[in-house]
Amino acid sequence: MRGFLLAAIMFGAVSGAQAADMPDLPILRGAFTDGLTTTRAYWQGVFVGGQAAYGSITSKTASTINSDLQSTFVPSNGLSYNWPLLGQAHGVNSGYGGFAGYNSQWDDVVVGIEGNYLHGGLRALTSATGVTYAPDFSIATTATSSALINLTDFGSARLRAGYVIGCFLPYLYGGVGVGSQTVDRNVSASPPPVFELQSSDSKTKLVYGYSLGAGVDVMLVASLFLRAEYEYLRVTSTIESNVNSARVGLGYKF
Repeated sequence: MRGFLLAAIMFGAVSGAQAADMPDLPILRGAFTDGLTTTRAYWQGVFVGGQAAYGSITSKTASTINSDLQSTFVPSNGLSYNWPLLGQAHGVNSGYGGFAGYNSQWDDVVVGIEGNYLHGGLRALTSATGVTYAPDFSIATTATSSALINLTDFGSARLRAGYVIGCFLPYLYGGVGVGSQTVDRNVSASPPPVFELQSSDSKTKLVYGYSLGAGVDVMLVASLFLRAEYEYLRVTSTIESNVNSARVGLGYKF
């Protein structure tokens, strides 16, 4: 029994000496747990970037938008044109542009102002064909009417508010802006009219609107960030247009 106790004491002493001589390993201090903490991204400052968009546009065209053009068509004797009424114009298109702004950050809250620009063919088309029949039920005349609403450019000023979650910045925004809208109208008939003054018309005007949406910026490396967002844009003019689009962009914060 004495031998057993003596051996245990000697073993304990040797083990203690070895532990004292061992280096101070990080694992003994719980460093692995400390290393799991994440660093919060810092978003304050000026930023710029480029973007691409893809979305749908609906324009509320008047059903009789081409009545002035249609009135100039005089059919041959004994014939008449059945001019169709037009419905809402629709389209699915893409565009591209850029953005620039400034963020202010308080702890995890970020607010900022941004200028946003989109160029592209946001085109909404509506068209229809009217037919008249002869007594033998053959087609006597056809009349076609169409209107193309093209929102070529739109620039807006936005206010943004977001909350920092690690390297992510989810945000909401709202803004107002101006753009360029072109309306192309066309009518045609068969057999051709004996007299016509005007079969087409194109007008470009400045339009106003507002936008609302949500998105997220993701800090990638250094000050480079990726953006994904949704925007609802309403353009108010003689022809009201509504655009729903998804956007992706790449930006840099200075």
